[in-house]
This record gives sequence, structure tokens and C-alpha cells, in this order.
Amino acid sequence: MAVAFLTALTVHEYAHARAALAQGDDTALRAGRVSLNPIDHLDPLGTIMFVFMMLSGFGIAWGKPVPVNPMRFKSPRWGNLKVSLWGPFSNVLFACVLSILLRVMVQQGIFMSYKPLVETCVLLNLMLAIFNLIPIPPLDGSHILSSLLPYDQARRYDYFMGRYGMIILIGLLLSRVLGSIIWPPVVILFKLLTGLAY
Repeated sequence: MAVAFLTALTVHEYAHARAALAQGDDTALRAGRVSLNPIDHLDPLGTIMFVFMMLSGFGIAWGKPVPVNPMRFKSPRWGNLKVSLWGPFSNVLFACVLSILLRVMVQQGIFMSYKPLVETCVLLNLMLAIFNLIPIPPLDGSHILSSLLPYDQARRYDYFMGRYGMIILIGLLLSRVLGSIIWPPVVILFKLLTGLAY
């Protein structure tokens, strides 16, 4: 779980930072976040919460948010959309690569002692991707939806979510509704990619 968390988090945050740089904002670069070093992306409290989550089977963990200045993008709204999409997309892409590796391992019967690790990495990458697509701040889905809405509706959405988004997210977590939202698509994608049931 620790290896899966670190790799999934690193890929996710690196993708945000690299996408922001491609859109013309070097804030993340100057902060040292265009990096594949996991330490550069760890949030102290988020890491502690990950340990708690592993021990208790309940909770939520996170990495250090990538600093982004949308006003430096070539096109602020579309740049924000692209940067936000690249986080979840990178995790799905990484899960696809790992799934190919897993299929080869199973078909050839090689490195089978690493099968649980690769399975966990695929699963956690898919979970992180689906979780971040939920349109509630501070998740990527909120930036994606805001960028797609007409300007006036986006302002109202941002205002509402700025006030109540965190409360809604905590409520979903405490009520365990979050798991029922994330888990079904994760299981379906896992089976499609790996050919294995979970």
C-alpha cells in the first residue's frame, strides 16, 4: 500500500506540474514540483493520515497541492481544465501500463511474487483517478466542472463550493457514501484492464 500510494501520488502531482508548465506557468517548476521524487510531493499531515488509514481501514490521504497560477496560462480557463484533467488521466494511464505488465506476468507465470504489489498499484491509481474526478473542492473534478460551465454558472458554482464544498466532502467521507461512489467504477475498470476480478 505504501509503495502504491507513493507512486500514484507522485505520478498524479508530477502530471499537474508538467501540464501547468506546458500551459505557460512555471510556478510549480520554481517550487521544485516538476519532479518524480515522491518526497517533493508529500504533505506531512496527508502522509500521517495515510498511515492512519492503513491502520484503521478508514480515512483519506492526500499529497501536497501543486502551486498553480492560472493567470499565467495561455488561456486561463482551458489551461486550468487541461492541468486539472492531467492528474486523474495520468493515474489511469499509469494503471493501463501496469495492467499490461500484470497480464504478461500472469500469462508467462513470471515474477508472481510481485503480483499483489502490481495489483495494488493498479487499484490505487484507479481509486485516486476516480476520487479526484468528483466535482467537489479541492478535488480536480471541481476545477474541471468549473472550466466547462458557462462563465456565470461557473462563478456561482465556485462561490457555493468555496463555502460548502469541504463540508460536503467530509460528510460523504463520514457517511461512507464516498466508498459507494468510487468503488463500483474502480472494480469495473480494474477487471477491464487486468482481466482479473477483485
